[in-house]
Amino acid sequence: MGKVMSEETKYKLAHDLGFGEKVEDHDWSDVTTGEVGSMVREAIKRGEQAIAEEAKANGEFHQNAK
Repeated sequence: MGKVMSEETKYKLAHDLGFGEKVEDHDWSDVTTGEVGSMVREAIKRGEQAIAEEAKANGEFHQNAK
């Protein structure tokens, strides 16, 4: 299976969500499952927003746009 999320994106999300200091040494073992879940939810949210913005810019309607 290929990469789903770039390393850069993972670190950015961790910092944005307030636990970036846990992964600054590239060790994810102290990150909780709850924090990982938050990262996944935030990544999905940002992806959906990007799709909606692109569709809006192109004059398209996107069913899941919020």
